[in-house]
Amino acid sequence: MTVYQLSATDTLTVQDLSGLSIDDVGKRFAALATEVARANADAAAERAKRENAEERLDRLNAAYRAIREELELLKRRIFVAKAERINPAQLLLEFADLAAKLDAIARERAEEAATAASGEREGECAAPGDDSASGPSGPKGTRDRSKPKGRRPVVDENHPPDVRIRIEDPSLQGVAREVGIETSYRIGYQRPSIQRIAVDRVKYEVCVPGENPTIAIAPVPRECMRRGLLAPTMIAHILMQKFGSAIPFHRQAKMLATHGIDLDDGTMSRYAEHVGATLGGIVRAMTTEAMTTAFCLATDATGVCIQPSPDERKGARRACNRGHFFVVLADRDHVFFEYTRHHRSEVVCEMFRGFTGYIQADANSVYDAVFRGEALDDERAKSPPKEVACWSHARRGFWECAVTSKEPDAREMLLRMKRVFDEDAKWADLAPDERKQARTRVLRPLVDNLFAWADERRRVHDPTRSRLARAFGYLGRHRDELKRLFDDGRLVLTNNSSESALRTIAIGRNNWMFFGSDDHADAAANLFSLIASCRLHGIDAERYLAEVIHVLPQWPRGRQIELAPRYWKGSRERIVAASERNATVLAEGVGHLDRLSAPNAAE
Repeated sequence: MTVYQLSATDTLTVQDLSGLSIDDVGKRFAALATEVARANADAAAERAKRENAEERLDRLNAAYRAIREELELLKRRIFVAKAERINPAQLLLEFADLAAKLDAIARERAEEAATAASGEREGECAAPGDDSASGPSGPKGTRDRSKPKGRRPVVDENHPPDVRIRIEDPSLQGVAREVGIETSYRIGYQRPSIQRIAVDRVKYEVCVPGENPTIAIAPVPRECMRRGLLAPTMIAHILMQKFGSAIPFHRQAKMLATHGIDLDDGTMSRYAEHVGATLGGIVRAMTTEAMTTAFCLATDATGVCIQPSPDERKGARRACNRGHFFVVLADRDHVFFEYTRHHRSEVVCEMFRGFTGYIQADANSVYDAVFRGEALDDERAKSPPKEVACWSHARRGFWECAVTSKEPDAREMLLRMKRVFDEDAKWADLAPDERKQARTRVLRPLVDNLFAWADERRRVHDPTRSRLARAFGYLGRHRDELKRLFDDGRLVLTNNSSESALRTIAIGRNNWMFFGSDDHADAAANLFSLIASCRLHGIDAERYLAEVIHVLPQWPRGRQIELAPRYWKGSRERIVAASERNATVLAEGVGHLDRLSAPNAAE
């Protein structure tokens, strides 16, 4: 008997075809073929559904892993620490072979450099009486330091004690002879006092022959706030409390009330806006100098809330507007902040207009226009600024993977980057040219090895589209910018200094919440700039503000750069040297300053 196999479940035998005509047999075959095609289509649809379900499951699993990693990261930042630290000893245990290999590369390069240096010095003899030839060898700054003993000095030893307390023994006083005193020091606190300054303006009787005597009164010195209630010392104290220590005005009002001073926060806000705007001339002079003379500008930005104006609110409650503070560090000379309403490329281009040096920033797209040359002046046909990437930003993605998903490749990358940071830290005290040579000789092989390994692992992780894949992608996209540190020894690995400068705003906005207006934010940017620059140069910011607020209205126009924190020490010395009474007037904060416009006063 002949059997026709139609499908895995249907068969057709000759007995089934007996008694049927040829047309009926054909119809039967056609019907069965249709059923087979429909079954195959249903099977294909089921396979497609299964594949779609598997793809959805893979996507859900990937999203679940990403959410778990995000949750672990948030928990770590909230409950553990925000610092991006990891135990280096654990990394050395996990990747002992790799650590030995990296050490060997660095050691080999260092030995080659030492051999070359000794060959250059061969034949040279130490000068008689020069003990440097027999001194301890090693890198700069590695001399032995003795362990300190006793209590550390908490105040300047030359500062006389404000209070001296004598402790006697009642049972021995007057009975036994005193043979000496044992003195120890402590730090105490005395509640600060508010000064009520009486400004006496002398009246004169002016006699002119042939005329009746007239009364003349000494003119009021030019001041930032005409007929103001607060002296420069008090203004500086209030501004420093808010913009230096993040204490909002309403809290300062309560603190002043404990001293019997009734000063509302609205008055303090008006002083801050007016004085901050007045000091803006110094900040603009600092910015102009930085754009023309700086070698590298390090920048970053953060957001703040701006209270809507009455016209915007129109009587209804409305959410705060969004504003942005940019900070720019010009080498080791100036720090200045700039407030903008928008975080856009055109704003950044205007900020860096005409600058052609190096700019170190994160990889935000708003800076791309600057590096394309859109911020160049038409009159100066020069190359656009060169981008310097931040190694801390490149490390951050790998650190997040290392602490959340425990990816071995992420932890290995952290060890490789740690070697780069450790080697570069050894040359912090070298001159820029020497640091560049050391980087080229020792650091470049480590960096090249790091990128070669990263390219290999990136091809493995790219299809996963995971957090680790994004970290490798960031590293690969900014390869040239990360290697820019080999161009010049003055360039640094990270942009951490600008991020640290923004901490003042990040901490402050948790206390004072928002700025009252765009004008108030502009004035605050000027105050932030001067306070940060004072800290950069080791100047007492409150004293500087008090003296500059007093000096600026009487200072010649066009020379405001001399009042910048970078030049203030020298300018102050010349002001004091110009007249004997200027030192007293600066300390008191009220009065005329003599001979400020003289050529030798600030030149």
